[in-house]
Amino acid sequence: HVPLCPFSRKVRLVLNEKGLDHQLQVEKVWERRDAFLALNPAGQVPVLVEGDDSVPGPVLAESQAIAEYLEEIAPTPALMGGTPATRAEVRRLVLWFDLKFDRDVTRNLVGEKIMKRFLGLGPPNSAAIRAGHANLPIHLDYISYLVERRSWLAGDQMSLADVAAAAHLSCIDYIGDVPWEAYELAKNWYARIKSRPSFRSILADHIAGMPPPKHY
Repeated sequence: HVPLCPFSRKVRLVLNEKGLDHQLQVEKVWERRDAFLALNPAGQVPVLVEGDDSVPGPVLAESQAIAEYLEEIAPTPALMGGTPATRAEVRRLVLWFDLKFDRDVTRNLVGEKIMKRFLGLGPPNSAAIRAGHANLPIHLDYISYLVERRSWLAGDQMSLADVAAAAHLSCIDYIGDVPWEAYELAKNWYARIKSRPSFRSILADHIAGMPPPKHY
């Protein structure tokens, strides 16, 4: 995993919610280690390695594939919903955050402000950062719209949709770029999921030389 990778955080939250024992290993993906590329030729985190040297298990990559694998091997608590319609809605919203929110916001803010430095890609692009700030209210409005009508994003129960959304927002919140005070409904929803025990290890992440804001 990489600490401020929302996809890694998504899988960590699923592991924590399901109470599955695991060990974290930070992978400096920018180093493109041969041993890591052998696990995932795409060179991306997260990667889940089951078993150990004596009893090897499957190696899985891509956050949604890992999340649904964990849902199958540890179905309680359920994070995908109990009906086909609910599962379809969960998957739709997961894609909303993992594709659209990531493209509109996460890459433009966390990508420019944090990851570019580690990847050696030069200074942040101010136009991209402005775009990220401009796009974020659209998503906060959508979260507010959903939780005004539902208990959680996809329905009556917390689901992988909430996990995916919170994983992305927690990364943006680390750099202090979420205008929570203007979005009370979204803020209250995030406070509920942020207060869960599964979030404790996420909130303990700190990037050297880049402390989070006090409210984080």
